[in-house]
Amino acid sequence: MTRWPEHIAGVTTHARRGAIRNAFRYGVDYVLIDPEARCGPWLFARNRFNLASVHDCDHGGSLKAGRGAVWAREVLADQGLRDARILLLTQPRFLGYQFNPVSFWLAYRGSDLAAVICEVNTPFGDRHSYLCHLPGFAPITPGARIEAPKRLHVSPFQDREGQYSFRFDIRSDRIAIRITHTNGTEGVIATLSGPRKPATSPGLLSGLLRRPAGAVRTIVLIHWQALKLKLKGARWRRRPAPVPEALTASTGPAHDIRRHADDRRTHDPSGRAPAGADRATAAVLSGAETG
Repeated sequence: MTRWPEHIAGVTTHARRGAIRNAFRYGVDYVLIDPEARCGPWLFARNRFNLASVHDCDHGGSLKAGRGAVWAREVLADQGLRDARILLLTQPRFLGYQFNPVSFWLAYRGSDLAAVICEVNTPFGDRHSYLCHLPGFAPITPGARIEAPKRLHVSPFQDREGQYSFRFDIRSDRIAIRITHTNGTEGVIATLSGPRKPATSPGLLSGLLRRPAGAVRTIVLIHWQALKLKLKGARWRRRPAPVPEALTASTGPAHDIRRHADDRRTHDPSGRAPAGADRATAAVLSGAETG
């Protein structure tokens, strides 16, 4: 069944942990699409120019030489998940220009979310993907925490070492994703959340007017946050040579923390970031881990 694209006019937040603190909260526009379909409103296109567009070459595999859903199906099949229904959650190109810090390939068995491929890009021209799933591809619930080692140099103000913790709350009316990077006392908390609505030409045009210049704005905001960190005295790290592997699969332990008190304040239904040190942030989600 072909799905009509959805527009998520959401919020991404990013909070740096450690000796030097920094946090920000920005609006962001994502689309949720069937990557093997071509339908959509007048101002949205697949693999061609439009106000908003998603191109297969931008996703799945090598940076700027992606293979789209074909790549995602191969990755999932190699891990034992076949015949999944796949959706792509991503920031579209606006007027042909694109910089997409992170996209999410969502793989479903029936109505259950069975796996997520987090496809992370950096301003340095690097890409690495993280395959997140529970043992046996059990359903990923909002309380499930999936862990994987950090393998990509995302920010010059954070080491490549450490561990990621991923949490996904994908509902019929909204999405909420949380990524936590922990490296000793240092790290970053990043979130993305927003309501799901059918994509319309007026809605996409409104998104461009609210957040003009699209990906250019993202790049500018990345450098603005980097300047703030530098002025605060954050240490600059040189970019190490990329790891040879293009994909990292999640590792144990994977926990169900539905009863944990922190789970209740991870995502505010209003879309606001939580207060305090867990004030959401998303370099990984909004434009790069500049924190």
